[in-house]
Amino acid sequence: MQFQKLTLIGVGLLGGSIGLAAKQRGVAHRVCGLVRREESIVECLTAGAVDEATLDITEAVTDANLVILCTPVGRMGELVAAMKPHLSAGAVVTDVGSVKASVMATVEPVLARFVGSHPLCGSEKVGVAHARGDLFDGAVCAVTPTETSDAPIVDTISKFWTALGSRVVNLTAADHDAIVARTSHLPHVLASALVNAVVASPRVGESEFLGSGFRDTTRLASGDAGMWRDIAMGNAVAIANALEDLQSEIGRLKAALSEKDAAALEKFFIEGQSARDDWLAGKEDL
Repeated sequence: MQFQKLTLIGVGLLGGSIGLAAKQRGVAHRVCGLVRREESIVECLTAGAVDEATLDITEAVTDANLVILCTPVGRMGELVAAMKPHLSAGAVVTDVGSVKASVMATVEPVLARFVGSHPLCGSEKVGVAHARGDLFDGAVCAVTPTETSDAPIVDTISKFWTALGSRVVNLTAADHDAIVARTSHLPHVLASALVNAVVASPRVGESEFLGSGFRDTTRLASGDAGMWRDIAMGNAVAIANALEDLQSEIGRLKAALSEKDAAALEKFFIEGQSARDDWLAGKEDL
């Protein structure tokens, strides 16, 4: 599989990594990136993520065979409207957004040849300087067709992610959003809440006791705030449901602490330790 022209709408960590991987694996003959700032053109070219970069959306998408939206999900609607008149008739479009139902509802009615994607391999780091050509190796990539999606387009997008090294899983946008609310969005929300509760509202003497455990637990809080605002808005109900599940566990812990129930406290920590160890035993690559 090789696309003559692959266009990245946004060239940050994920967009840049797609460009690097596509070039290294021969998946794209030419990679073009749409960026928002003049200085980003040099950054993208220096990183080797694209063959060319531009501020002009018309130039970016003209003659592209595959276009990938790599921007925060809140911007995708306006970008799709702007690029639609300039897309080739056979161009295939996908995205990398962490929320799928809202993206599908926004983009699919405008672009019939769109099917959503979500490679689960992001990072709290941002910018093309952190892009890696091996970012997708072994990573799960969700592809979320609807009942109206054309099978050949779904197949093309699935083969693209496979060619980049990902393991593709097809599921509905609603199922995807319910799953990632618990497995991806909840950890980020929790990390931010923990930082807000402790670091943003410090008590005397605490700063000297913020060690590696706190640093590692809150790593995700360094993610781009605007991106996560859009994710939270787009998946609000599912994230709220995930928070209820978490609050149930916290409630169980608070009850054990209030009652000074040693057996219940030990059970709580044993369950967490055992479940995590069993999970990691099946994830040798983590």
